[in-house]
Amino acid sequence: MFVMWFTSLHFRKFTPRLCFLVRPRIKNMRYVAGLVNADKLAGRTRKYKVIFSPQKFHACEMVLEEEGVYGDVSCDEWAFSLLPLDVDLLSMELPEFFRDYFLEGDQRWINTAVQALHLLSTLYGPFPNCYGIGRCTKMSYELWRKLEEEEDGETKGRRPEIGHLFLLDRDVDFVTALCSQVVYEGLVDDTFRIKCGSVDFGPEVTSSDRSLKVLLNAEDKVFNEIRNEHFSNVFGFLSQKARNLQAQYDRRRGMDIKQMKNFVSQELKGLKQEHRLLSVHIGACESIMKKKTKQDFQELIKTEHALLEGFNIRESTSYIEEHIDRQVSPIESLRLMCLLSLTENGLIPKDYRSLKTQYLQSYGPEHLLTFSNLRRAGLLTEQAPGDTLTAVESKVSKLVTDKAAGKITDAFSSLAKRSNFRAISKKLNLIPRVDGEYDLKVPRDMAYVFSGAYVPLSCRLIEQVLERRSWQGLDEVVRLLNCSELAFTDMTKEDKASSESLRLILVVFLGGCTFSEISALRFLGREKGYRFIFLTTAVTNSARLMEAMSEVKA
Repeated sequence: MFVMWFTSLHFRKFTPRLCFLVRPRIKNMRYVAGLVNADKLAGRTRKYKVIFSPQKFHACEMVLEEEGVYGDVSCDEWAFSLLPLDVDLLSMELPEFFRDYFLEGDQRWINTAVQALHLLSTLYGPFPNCYGIGRCTKMSYELWRKLEEEEDGETKGRRPEIGHLFLLDRDVDFVTALCSQVVYEGLVDDTFRIKCGSVDFGPEVTSSDRSLKVLLNAEDKVFNEIRNEHFSNVFGFLSQKARNLQAQYDRRRGMDIKQMKNFVSQELKGLKQEHRLLSVHIGACESIMKKKTKQDFQELIKTEHALLEGFNIRESTSYIEEHIDRQVSPIESLRLMCLLSLTENGLIPKDYRSLKTQYLQSYGPEHLLTFSNLRRAGLLTEQAPGDTLTAVESKVSKLVTDKAAGKITDAFSSLAKRSNFRAISKKLNLIPRVDGEYDLKVPRDMAYVFSGAYVPLSCRLIEQVLERRSWQGLDEVVRLLNCSELAFTDMTKEDKASSESLRLILVVFLGGCTFSEISALRFLGREKGYRFIFLTTAVTNSARLMEAMSEVKA
């Protein structure tokens, strides 16, 4: 919340005013009402204005009315729906979208997503090819299409500048969001929390007694070169960069006065800036290494890879139990339990009860409601009797047509919300088969963002749909994702679309996206000649997802 104080001149009298620029949240309204009532008690006379961004909700005005201050406050809204975080990344900065929609079923933020799409289509022309998957996606797309039809004159006849639009719900792929990130930008987010494109590095990074706020985007030349790299390659790059920088400094030794003058006026400032950024990122890497070594990061990654591949499940379960018993972190323990549940199509009742009991004993009974939230969202579920029919489904599918088998399986699926991850992984080849060791220095596919162990499901879906220009041939995958009625393709004539615009793809994540997914799609863009632009409700990671589901606030 941002508060502005100013005075205005009315008939030679100064009238103090308070202006609040706020998100439309109940707690913000109670804060405003508290200030207004405190002023009344103190006998202070002021005028108050509340500006809601990105939109005004009736519920907020109701709170002001209940608190008895609605008549003292004037309300307005500022439709600020897009914040550019980088040259290819736009965010609505709505972290609450995930919990509100995917847990509570609250659809109030969908209008903000629709307005963001409408703004982009107004600026860059119509999208000739649109694809999407997910309930929220379909709802948003249909509302946006209605809005476009009502205001048809704005984009009619315009040449499209963005050739493809792809919309995706976060709950289509929870697994990717729950995996530990190992690309540099993702690790910085997991370790230090990137907020609105910037990060606060503490004294352990800056090697001083002060913290430093750093803007992380393409303008930071050092960061731009390492942001998408696997962390194992980053130290080598920074070391080489330091040597190159030193060589450029050393050039001045043999310069005459004129050359030195040019060096100081043209190059020295840039070199000093680069040197400062280099020292910051080296400090960040050292801090990450210390923290991850302390947490036994290698063993954690090994367990995650085993879960993704479906090997050593009993050993992985034992690791999670040990993690809980040692009280390493309530959020981390929840994340691992959810990853186990999602990859195994739910936990067997005995394991579910055991892990839940151990968790509540280690971290406290106040987490009980969190388990209810995770179950409702489909993140941590217990296998029901119907879930054992997966083997029967595969036999049925050989005896009857795909369509009939699909209907039978959909009936089974309705018994419980299931992830079907193992079957989807096999269909889309999400676990690469590599002879020898995966070369992280020269990655061959998007799996490098998870050390070669796993290709992000969301990114693979986008790749496959773009290749086919539709969901055709992916019917079985869509069915396994429980999205048979929620995947769509909408294509118009491409006569007006240039070949350049058809290489430009806008990917919209509803519910948040991770830096690992962004890095993976940037890699795909370089390999296939695409250029991706990302629009998300907020940048997220595994900790943020778990915190959104938790009823116990840190």
